[in-house]
Parts: sequence; C-alpha cells; structure tokens
Amino acid sequence: MSISRRKFLGWMGGAGLAAAGARKVHAASNRSFEGYAGSLAVLHDITRCIGCRKCETACNVVNDLPQPEKPFDDLTVLEKRRRTSAPAYTVVNQFSPQGEERPKIFVKKQCNHCLEPACASACFVKAFTKTPEGPVVYNPDVCVGCRYCMIACPFEIPAYEYHKALDPRITKCTMCYPRIKEGKLPGCVEACPTEALVFGPRAELIRMARERMRAHPDRYQEHVYGEHEMGGTSWLYIAGQPFETLGLREDLGTAPAGQLTSGALGAVPMVIGLWPVLLTGIWAINQRKEKIAAQEQAQAVAAAKAESAAQAEARLKAALEKAAKENAATVAREIKKALETAKTAPEGNGDTEKKS
Repeated sequence: MSISRRKFLGWMGGAGLAAAGARKVHAASNRSFEGYAGSLAVLHDITRCIGCRKCETACNVVNDLPQPEKPFDDLTVLEKRRRTSAPAYTVVNQFSPQGEERPKIFVKKQCNHCLEPACASACFVKAFTKTPEGPVVYNPDVCVGCRYCMIACPFEIPAYEYHKALDPRITKCTMCYPRIKEGKLPGCVEACPTEALVFGPRAELIRMARERMRAHPDRYQEHVYGEHEMGGTSWLYIAGQPFETLGLREDLGTAPAGQLTSGALGAVPMVIGLWPVLLTGIWAINQRKEKIAAQEQAQAVAAAKAESAAQAEARLKAALEKAAKENAATVAREIKKALETAKTAPEGNGDTEKKS
C-alpha cells in the first residue's frame, strides 16, 4: 500500500512531538495534579433532569452534527441504553430504580473531561490536551488512528468515525471549547430548561453541590461524583441514588490515569524514539518498491516494443522473400510460355515476306 507524503510527514510530526514531550509526561505521571487554578466545569444535578433531550439538540446544532434517525422530541429512544457515538457527542439515558415506586431518573452522558485524562496518557502523539480552561480537546492533525484512547477511557466515551474511509477522526464532547473561549456557555448548559446543568469554576461548583446536599440531605447522596474519581473530572454529578445504579462506575478509585499507567508508559520514550526510525524505514522501503516497480514496468514496455519491432521485421522479410519467389516463378512461367509459343509458330511466314 502506498503511503502519501502528507500522511508520512503527519506521522513524523506527531512522533517528533511525542518524543519531545515523553519525558515530561512520564515525570508528571508520578505526581498528583489538582487541576488548573480557576478551571471551569459543569455540575449535572441528576435530580433536576427531566429527560427532555434539549441538551442533545443543542449539542447537535452547536457541533453541526448529522441529524439522528429519530427526532430529538421522540422520547422513546430513552427506553434503550445508549452511549456516545461519532454523530452524537452526548446522550441522555433513563433509569428506573428497582424495588422502589419512584419517578424515572435521567442521566446525561458525555466526556467527563478528566483533570489527568486517560486518553491523553495513552496517546503517544499527544493528540489530546487538557486545557487550562477545563475541556479536554483533540487534534486530528497529529492523530494516527491507533484508538488507544478508546481503550484507555474508563468512561467509554471516545468514538471513531468508522464510516469515513479517508481521514477518520476520534470524536467526543469538547465542552464547547470554542464557545468558552468566546465567553459563552456550553450549548447543552444554555439549552437546559431546568438548570440541571450549571457551568462555572470547578471549585465553586463543588461548593454549590455540597450546599445543596446540606440543605436537602434527604434528596441527595453524600457524594460529588467526579470530585476525586480518576484524580478528578471537570464534569461533576450529584444524585439521589447510588451512582453505580445510574450507569456511573464507582470502582475507579481516586488515582489519576497517569499514575496507573506510569509503569507501562516508562517504555514509551524508547518506543517513541524508535518510531521515527521505523517510519523512515517504511517510507524508504515503500519508495524503493515503487522505484523498482517503475523500472520493471519500463523494462517490460521496452522489451515488448523490441519484440514487436523484431516480429514486424521478420514478417516484412518473410513477405519480401515470398514476393520475390512469386515474382521469379511468374517470370519463369512467362519465359517458358514464350518459348513454347515460338516453337509452334508457322515456318512460311519468313518466305512470304521476302517475295513481296
């Protein structure tokens, strides 16, 4: 398979960036990162969510995503458990507490924007970045499509554009990072009619969550999900039911992904150091194969032309020889015919001419 120069240079650029930052990533994995000062987050109060899917609609519009098979006002989709996908950065799922006569519970699911993202720790070309503002953003220009981020994410969020044959991307919620840079709210937060989603500085949102729990102890679990899970996230949850019953894992612990992968990532600098060499070798082999193929093709064409010329010359020579033989035979027949005619001619013709 031929590798385009553009793709090769993209790989090399990504490998070079990763090699330059490999030591920094490894060193950072052994310390606890408390998050950027003043970083922003979203608090999802599950007790206020009514499952209207307005957040899904807003996300679709803001990110210019394709329309779903069923419209957003069709709430029958809530009857089936869903996960994020390439055309859907966020989904709302419905839960029914077993053994209790309570209303259905709705939970919004999207990227949790970890303080130390597992996707970033697994990505050896640094396609994922935790921004100081809070969102975890993705750079498709350096991505090599290995999909390690999909395996690493404990929340099963990153999706892949399998339907795109050329330049497929990893997709996930961006927390509307471009809008945040413009001083706007994330699309889903702006569209929520019940204020089940609140946007602001992470530290203030944690204080707000604790105040709600103190004010209504019978309404909330005494746990801010995302405050410490996997080292902390920029998407926080409070709820009236155990989070494990609402599709949120409670077996993750508090260690960030970087610490959990520090041993495995110890070998990454060496691998990344060899990566450009490997790609250079692949490129050189590919170029040599193409050059040899071109030479063989040119030789085959030249041989075919030479063979055709030789065959044409042989046919011409044979035709000339045949024509010469046919001409010689014709001349011989005519001479023979003339001699035979002369022999049978009358002898008196000559005397008559003399007398006259």
